[in-house]
Amino acid sequence: MKNLVATLCLLGAGLSPSIDAQAKHYNDLATVTRVSPVYETVERRVPSEHCWTERVALERRDSRSATPTLVGGIIGGVIGNEVGRGGDNKKIGAVVGSLLGASIANDVSRRSRQHKAGYQYLERCETTHHIESEERLKGYDVDYRYHGRHYSTFSRKHPGKKIRVAVDVRPALH
Repeated sequence: MKNLVATLCLLGAGLSPSIDAQAKHYNDLATVTRVSPVYETVERRVPSEHCWTERVALERRDSRSATPTLVGGIIGGVIGNEVGRGGDNKKIGAVVGSLLGASIANDVSRRSRQHKAGYQYLERCETTHHIESEERLKGYDVDYRYHGRHYSTFSRKHPGKKIRVAVDVRPALH
């Protein structure tokens, strides 16, 4: 008989919910009374490229070759030698002709180098950075009322007219 009573007590205990089982939490809905958006300022560096065209003098690379002067001197000497009359005149004509030919060839060579000099247009670019700021929605400060009491929380999403709340019911200890 004792065993029967003990078995019935154990079965009864398993069938009826205990006070601890009823002391769990559950979700309910509370009424939202105020919603205020919360913004944060986000800054970022933004590159900006500025380009322009610049006129630049070309570098002259004078070869300073003596070849045109020498060739001019030889040609001038031959011409002076042919034009000159008599023995001494031929020598003087050759010398004067070679000097004159060398001078003319040097002038022509210098003029041709000057014509090669000039300008070119180059594109130059410069990158600078500036700061841009923007306001981004971070979330919402939410005030709500549940069973006559007022509460506040932060929510990433707009809650609407109702907000889910977790209710924790426990026996009060005396």
